[in-house]
Amino acid sequence: MSKKISFHHALCLFPLLLLAFGSCTGSKKAKIATSVSTSTPVANNTATPSSDEVLILLSTDSGDIKIRLYNETPQHRDNFIKLVKEGFYDSLLFHRVIRNFMIQGGDPDSKRADDGKMLGEGDVKYTIPAEFNPKLFHKKGALCAARQGDEVNPQKASSGCQFYLVQGRKLSDNDITQFEYRINRPLLSQLSNELNKNPENQKLRQEAMRFRQEAKQDSLNMVAKKLDELLMIEYKKTPHYEFSEEQKNAYRTIGGTPHLDGSYTVFGEVYEGLEVIDKIASVATGQNDRPQKNVRIKKARIIEPKKEKQSKKNSK
Repeated sequence: MSKKISFHHALCLFPLLLLAFGSCTGSKKAKIATSVSTSTPVANNTATPSSDEVLILLSTDSGDIKIRLYNETPQHRDNFIKLVKEGFYDSLLFHRVIRNFMIQGGDPDSKRADDGKMLGEGDVKYTIPAEFNPKLFHKKGALCAARQGDEVNPQKASSGCQFYLVQGRKLSDNDITQFEYRINRPLLSQLSNELNKNPENQKLRQEAMRFRQEAKQDSLNMVAKKLDELLMIEYKKTPHYEFSEEQKNAYRTIGGTPHLDGSYTVFGEVYEGLEVIDKIASVATGQNDRPQKNVRIKKARIIEPKKEKQSKKNSK
């Protein structure tokens, strides 16, 4: 099974209580845009590498990408370093590209793959245990581990070699709230089931069923709104996942893919070269989201701190 990252164009965030009544009122659909805005200037991640972090240079045929590896995810860090030292990533492709979402690479089968061949199955025959950290999240430029889906990988273990770099998009406050609902969907479902069984809500349920049978959509929407309000009262009283202010600020200013937080391990971030991610993410793609024209990692190497410092001085 290929190591794919979940991507949904839209969802109805809580049809929960209302599903039986055929309505999804009271919440807007959260959509991931399908085009890249060319009028917004590229924003860089503000965090600069610390002196004890390992830095990686991905030289691609679209430009250079510089990455800092997080010390908070040591197993992913050390594995990535090992593969870079072995030259594993040299000449591999970014084989899966979805605009305003992410660019994925690291499949060893991509090095000499024929044009149009489906990729994503290649691996190194081992996985890495998930290393989730609430402080590390899917902002633009995040380096993350691809993995097999939950149905065959409930532990969410990472691929030993495949990774993706987040592009995402900038989010409004409403977008961020909708993604919080999405992450909390199991809790919302539980609360809705409890409210649905509550005898106090029997009259509303009966009205909703009657309005649906009579095709009185406006009346049905009013009942649906009331049910949503009751659901949100219980939701706010119950402990649930919320994005930190740091996350919210990053998703507003540089963008990202917040619905992946807590499901895929984030183990580094781009500190130079976000514009290269944008360039790669904008290429034309064909079947299975593979670029029609190959996008290749020419070489991956560890950056020597002294040379990096000198490069910084020369750029000033």
